[in-house]
Amino acid sequence: MTGETYGDRYVNPYTDFGFKKLFGTEMNKELLISFVNSLLCGREEIKDLSYLNTEHLGTGEADRRAVFDVYCETERGEKVLVEMQRGEQQFFKDRSLYYATFPIREQGKRGEWDYRLKAVYVIGILNFVMDDRSPEDYHHEVQLMDKQTKEVFYDKLTFIYLEMPKFNKREDELVGMFEKWLFVLRNLSRLMERPVTLQDRVFKRLFEAAEIAKFSQTEYEAYEDSLKAYRDWQNTIATAEYKGVERGRAEGLAEGEKRKALEIARQMKSRGIPADVVAQCTGLDVENIGRL
Repeated sequence: MTGETYGDRYVNPYTDFGFKKLFGTEMNKELLISFVNSLLCGREEIKDLSYLNTEHLGTGEADRRAVFDVYCETERGEKVLVEMQRGEQQFFKDRSLYYATFPIREQGKRGEWDYRLKAVYVIGILNFVMDDRSPEDYHHEVQLMDKQTKEVFYDKLTFIYLEMPKFNKREDELVGMFEKWLFVLRNLSRLMERPVTLQDRVFKRLFEAAEIAKFSQTEYEAYEDSLKAYRDWQNTIATAEYKGVERGRAEGLAEGEKRKALEIARQMKSRGIPADVVAQCTGLDVENIGRL
């Protein structure tokens, strides 16, 4: 197979197929380990991971189903959820918290149990801006905090969010594995060669796994379907944003015309011009003019 259909050499990691191909398969487990370790910034090092079932059903019929892109467990029993979020959702933070309850609850034991839990990490790779108040702050790490002391209250539940649209560093500006990984995720489908900066062994493996020309026929067809779904989603979002801008512009113009008409009506009324004449000139109701 070749990538000539789309002109891309490497898979788009924002597609379901691309993300799971790179991070959700046993043969590419070292890629996920390297990526997660880069997020932990040396506080601890994950040496091995075991993939868990990505589809979970709640304990009762009324519970909602949760589906994770990648769900795994470290050699120490810590749980790691990794999700690629293509678009903003109204209750995105609520959703993240809801998903975190699954790996917490499944640690419960029958019989006597002291409630000791293993750490849970929820990692969200966001293809949208979550907080536009800080245009340069693309890396967020969230834990429970005591508001009075400003100290971490519970360090076993960590949410890590990466706002990818904010990461715009060039290849020659990259420092450390964390920034290298973000650069790859942000630019992989646009690259035609492996950048000189990314000569680490793990990136050699990544670029080999991401090369579309090496896909089997089945993989290529699956990627084609996934890429189409991704592009349809992007077009849907772009169309909604365009309509929102156009609607806002039209509403703004209408509001501006109304304010202008009201100001003219006030001036005419202050000069003693009859309300019915003012109404004819401005298009306003006589009743509205009477309240000016």
